[in-house]
Amino acid sequence: MLSLNEVWFVLVAVLFIGFFFLEGFDFGVGMSTQLLAKSDTERRVLINSIGPFWDANEVWLLTAGGAMFAAFPNWYATLFSGFYIPLVFLLLALIGRGVAFEFRGKVGNARWKKVWDGAIFTGSVLPPFLLGVVFACLIQGLPINEAMEMHAGFFDIVNAYTVVGGLTMTLLCLLHGLMFTTLRTTSDLQERARSMARKLLLPVAGLFAAFGVMTYFMTDVFERRGGLIAVLLGLALLAFLLGGYFMSLKRDGWAFGMTGAVIALTVTSVFAGLFPRVMISSISQAFDLTIYNAASGPYSLKVMTIVAVTLLPFVLGYQIWSYFVFHKRVHEKEHLEY
Repeated sequence: MLSLNEVWFVLVAVLFIGFFFLEGFDFGVGMSTQLLAKSDTERRVLINSIGPFWDANEVWLLTAGGAMFAAFPNWYATLFSGFYIPLVFLLLALIGRGVAFEFRGKVGNARWKKVWDGAIFTGSVLPPFLLGVVFACLIQGLPINEAMEMHAGFFDIVNAYTVVGGLTMTLLCLLHGLMFTTLRTTSDLQERARSMARKLLLPVAGLFAAFGVMTYFMTDVFERRGGLIAVLLGLALLAFLLGGYFMSLKRDGWAFGMTGAVIALTVTSVFAGLFPRVMISSISQAFDLTIYNAASGPYSLKVMTIVAVTLLPFVLGYQIWSYFVFHKRVHEKEHLEY
């Protein structure tokens, strides 16, 4: 039977997996407003395709951070203080994107829209890249001392391995977003999204393979969880190949599910490689943060478990309902407010 420490580690992992799966296609659509759309009308179609969902999808990240703070305060403190600058840029990018969604259509001026379009694009590229870098750092290891304090230099965070991790997550989100676009749009825009997704398959495969090889040689996750990681990455590879197959058949729903599965399995492999650690010290294994030395007390975990079990069904029910209500495609001829 799982301990409460393990339950909350799994819950934090599930929240991050849900965030990357759901907000991942939002990021991809946001990137597509500059990479795919050819006109202001097409940009409005793309923005409206995620209009009912993006803010609720971001809640998964906030909830993951809240769960981390409540269940593993030492993890939260070390992570957020050590990655202060990258996380500030992440927050500013998300704020700028959210404001841009609301302000873009308020003035019928091309220059006004261009500024906010830039904010949408930047706010869609930076978050998956920065989060990819952060998660790569977690499994590579960071200079954490005996006081659970992280003193990382620039190259501890920004190096070949973490940059490849960030680029891999960014392109996976773009691919995922393009497949979401095929589900929510029609005619030429839908066809171009499908075509661009097929062209992205080879670059994404190359980055994904490079990240996997670098993880094998530059981290200890295969030594600790080699069998499980191999299974997860094997399933991710299978999902990727099936995604390409379904794209060729224009089975967009299945292809979208497969790109989402690749993201979910990749993030799952990160948490599986960490467990029972939450942050790895590059100074000494004795200084690793684990689900035990970084956790709250047993009573706090018990109370939070009761609250989570009570409220979680309502939150999930609301989000499922919103996707059902707004499941129809967005057409260019419809009135578009953004």
